[in-house]
Formats: sequence, C-alpha cells, structure tokens
Amino acid sequence: MALLLGVLMAGTLALATVDLDRMQRLAAERYGQQTAATVAEWRKLIDDITPLPDAEKLSRVNRFFNERVVWKQDAEIWRQNDYWATPLETLGRGLGDCEDFSVAKYMTLLLAGVEIEKLRITYVKAQMGGAYSKVFEAHMVLAYYASPAADPDVLDNMIDEIRPASRRPDLKPVFGFNSQGLWVRGAVAPATRNPGAKLSRWRDLLQRMAADGLG
Repeated sequence: MALLLGVLMAGTLALATVDLDRMQRLAAERYGQQTAATVAEWRKLIDDITPLPDAEKLSRVNRFFNERVVWKQDAEIWRQNDYWATPLETLGRGLGDCEDFSVAKYMTLLLAGVEIEKLRITYVKAQMGGAYSKVFEAHMVLAYYASPAADPDVLDNMIDEIRPASRRPDLKPVFGFNSQGLWVRGAVAPATRNPGAKLSRWRDLLQRMAADGLG
C-alpha cells in the first residue's frame, strides 16, 4: 500500500441519498447473479444488525468481510500500485487489500447506524514476523472509538479477533481519518477538520461509491 499522506480529501456521506436497490442492480449487471446474491446477503446483514449494540455490529461486519473477501495486492487485482475499491467492487471481485477491507467495513457500519465520530480508517505500520522483528509494512485497519479518548477496537483483515489497540502492539498508528477529520497518532482532537483540499484517492472513492448507490 502506497504512503497515504497527502492523498485524503474530506467528504461527507449523505446517507439520505443511499440507493441500495441501485447497488443491487449494478451488482447483477457488472458481476452476475452470484455477486447480486452476495450483495443481498450484505443488505440483510445491515438490516439484521442495525438494532443491535455496537459491539455486535463490529463483530458481525468484521466476520462478514473477512470470510468473503480474499486478500490480494492491488497489482494483482487492478494492475495498479494503489487502488481504493468501492464495497461493490470488493464484493464483485471477492478480492481486496487492507484498505478495501477497511473501507467496506466502515461503510457497512455507517449504514447500520454506527456514529461516524466513532469510526476511523487508520493507517498503521504493522510489525511483521513477531515481537522482535524489525520489519514494518504499511497497513490499514478500521478503528472504533467508544469515546474520543477510548482505547479503540481494531477491525483487521489479518486476524479475525477484534482486539483493543492496547493488545495490538504490532500496529503503530500513523493517522486515522473519516469524512469529518484527520487524527494523527491516535490523538483525541483532530489535526484538521478538512483533511486535504485537492483531488485524491479518498475523494475519488467517495465519488465512485456515490455512483454505486452509496452516497
């Protein structure tokens, strides 16, 4: 995953304009009936978990994507070094890298009623090869903050168990973001409420998700 600093663009998900029927139709048109059936399962998941406590939402959404999507690098999936896929693209291919898992989980939890203030797509340095390894790789996870100063829960495609960040010493946070701000190294207050003002992968992703029916 390429370094993400400087590529973010603020944007707000307008949930009132979400059209999941459009996404269902596009799934069938672009990828066939098998993907349309997977999108139908995804929509049922959202309906089922919306009334549940956040902890249960996190668990079920994390499991849904970790079980259905196979990790691959962007170069293998898209023939690009760094491409941020929409949830429809991720479900259609059944493949994704770390940011694709994180984005899909983020959007699903928003649709299921989790407050955006509690969710941050988070860029980290991941220690590879054990506690004594000096090898770190760029990685992305989804962090859930029960409160602004809380020890966040980490949703990760590399492990299925959701653990608090204090139990993930292998992850070194660099920054986290959502459509409302950017936080540096887990700070309580955002470094900016407008994380970037130029074209970026984040802005492009928001536009493509809107075209898919998610905005």
